[in-house]
Amino acid sequence: MKALGFIEVSGVVAAVDALDIMCKSANVQFVTWERKLGGRLVTVIVTGPVSDVTEAIENAKNACHGLVCASNVIAAPHEETARMVMLSASRLAPKAEAKPAEPKAPAAQKTTRARKPKTEE
Repeated sequence: MKALGFIEVSGVVAAVDALDIMCKSANVQFVTWERKLGGRLVTVIVTGPVSDVTEAIENAKNACHGLVCASNVIAAPHEETARMVMLSASRLAPKAEAKPAEPKAPAAQKTTRARKPKTEE
């Protein structure tokens, strides 16, 4: 991992817009995103060469349609920092590694009693 770029914006739509701007403007790859406060604050994390990550973050800050709350570029992140980011990214990985579910036996059919019609007395 050469560099990590973080941008925190207000709202999911602004986060997708920022990611689109970053990926189109520089040679960066999406790593993960974190949503807080019910999606009102979203942090998007990208990786790539330091100059590309810096350019991508600056372009997103200038062109994003949402409020940019914070941004940062970490060149050559420490292995613990990279591990924390990869832990977050593992949430997005498909569950293909999970053990496939075993087929369930068909459920027994429920029988219902017919109610006796009420008789008028």
